[in-house]
Amino acid sequence: MSTPTPALTALPEEKELALRVMPMPADANAHGDVFGGWIMSQVDIAGSIPAAQRANGRVATIAVNSFLFKEPVFVGDLLSFYATIVKTGNTSITVYVEAYAQRMRLSHEIVKVTEAMVTYVATDEDRRPRPLPKLEAVS
Repeated sequence: MSTPTPALTALPEEKELALRVMPMPADANAHGDVFGGWIMSQVDIAGSIPAAQRANGRVATIAVNSFLFKEPVFVGDLLSFYATIVKTGNTSITVYVEAYAQRMRLSHEIVKVTEAMVTYVATDEDRRPRPLPKLEAVS
């Protein structure tokens, strides 16, 4: 069993917020624990946002390189997903995603609940891989 993640006093300001969502009862089991698959789908959505921006269009998930559940997520937690591009290839974009939960029950503690590395590929209108557009030089 891993060591519990220490609570934070605020969400990270230096990271790029991609998505914020609150899981509902339909996203959880009878005890109010949110399904891991639901969390995985939200991570995929959050990671696809900067990937699609970098690709300037459609992307498809091709790999979940790593995925770690650090703390449980409960119905009513406010989840914030931060996504950062860490690597690009000819057609691929790898994104690091972190999720933090603001516990809305008795206190407003904030804990890191999930981290993942997901790779996307830029695709054309026929859903075939396509090269990433060149980055424009900033002057």
